[in-house]
Amino acid sequence: MDFSVSISASPHQTKTPAISVGVFADGVLSVAADAIDRASSGAIRAVIKAEFTGRAGSTLVLRNLDGVAAPRIVLVGLGKQAEYTPRVHARAEQAFAAYCVQARLIEATSTLAAIDCPTAPLRDRARSAAAACGEATYHYDASFGKPDPNARPKLKKLTLQFANAADKAAATIGLTEGGALAHGMSLARTLGNLPGNICTPTYLGEQAKALGKEFKSLSVKVLDRKQIEALKMGSFLSVARGSVEQPRFIVLHYKGKPVAAKRGAKDPAGPIVLVGKGITFDSGGISLKPAATMDEMKFDMCGAASVLGTLRAVAEIGLPGEIIGLIPTCENMPSGSANKPGDVVTSMSGQTIEILNTDAEGRLILCDALTYAERFKPSAVIDIATLTGACVVALGKVNTGLFASDDALAEALLAAGKQSMDTAWRLPLDDAYQEQLKSNFADMANIGGQPGGAVTAACFLARFAKAYHWAHLDIAGTAWRGNSDKGSTGRPVPMLLQYLINQA
Repeated sequence: MDFSVSISASPHQTKTPAISVGVFADGVLSVAADAIDRASSGAIRAVIKAEFTGRAGSTLVLRNLDGVAAPRIVLVGLGKQAEYTPRVHARAEQAFAAYCVQARLIEATSTLAAIDCPTAPLRDRARSAAAACGEATYHYDASFGKPDPNARPKLKKLTLQFANAADKAAATIGLTEGGALAHGMSLARTLGNLPGNICTPTYLGEQAKALGKEFKSLSVKVLDRKQIEALKMGSFLSVARGSVEQPRFIVLHYKGKPVAAKRGAKDPAGPIVLVGKGITFDSGGISLKPAATMDEMKFDMCGAASVLGTLRAVAEIGLPGEIIGLIPTCENMPSGSANKPGDVVTSMSGQTIEILNTDAEGRLILCDALTYAERFKPSAVIDIATLTGACVVALGKVNTGLFASDDALAEALLAAGKQSMDTAWRLPLDDAYQEQLKSNFADMANIGGQPGGAVTAACFLARFAKAYHWAHLDIAGTAWRGNSDKGSTGRPVPMLLQYLINQA
């Protein structure tokens, strides 16, 4: 997608295949809508009176109005003016982008970001417009034998129009960030949507290397089984044992321009580390999952996909600072060499783990990656994982589960989630839950029973993340959709990118 900013106080003179203007539910017109209404002798107010209610996210197309250069004027409903929020604005941009895709347009102009929104600065509104285009134009056909070229969206260019030249700088920054976000989410979604026989641990390593070649600021190492063994990642390797697919440990190192040390500090803060769970297919192992929705376990690497998508966006923007991405990736399969309930394995940290359920494998690969993260002396570590069905039960498909050992880190992630409309909800991490992980035969068990399953999973990880500020995002409910709308969502790339932008 190509994004640009134009400055014009005369939207009725804009030559574009389609231009969007906002209409509030109480009949109030945006500045651009009012200008076009006056140029067309009241055509917009007439249609509002007759049929258009301005309901949030609704659209109505007016064609070939007298006095207006654009052949299509797309009225976009904004809801009640007193209730206009960043989410309503995003919904409006999504509705316009969806119309442009449906109408097979190649380019279009939007005036919606020029409408003031009390809790969303212009930069955020521009970012939201670009992200909406990314959502509307995403199309998956990578595993179809004969992809239909007519099914692919044609929209290639979006221009945001403002009346005030002073708005151009902030809008341009927002479009750059939004475009990078769209690219990062597209990568994450495609990796998640690919079938497990294509998107293997080896494939994920190749995709990481491709990013390293595309962006000079990003260096990549992909460790094989022997190198992982040398690191003594016994917990991670125990999960990989049951599959013929070889494990990989992917290390991405992004270096932007240095960030100055905070006042009073002698040195700049350490890097931020993102750790993504990369189970490219999860059968459950010996503790086999039910067959009905097992195909969706190709999405069990969406944590890894979100790390790759986020770092791609970061590299495209060129954020200042240093960011590390760590991805332990393998399959979890049943075989004669697979983990068995009752097995005891030794993690990289030296702590031993009794495996009571082989389907609680994500924490077994993440714990070694969290230990590996210590070598970077990080300012913060955030792991992202489709970890527990219990989190889906608790929060559904709306909020990602957030656990954190540090209140400031938790608040920063919650704020980034609200700002990016990729929300999370903080859940407890009390020491009392640790009692459920007691084992008679090892330092800990890998499950704590049914009560508080999402919490005890986070408590397990917390035992390996004591050396730094740490947060855990359980994305089991938000990383993909099921049923007829099945597919990866690209979450939580928006939250992670917004957090990193805010930190930078």
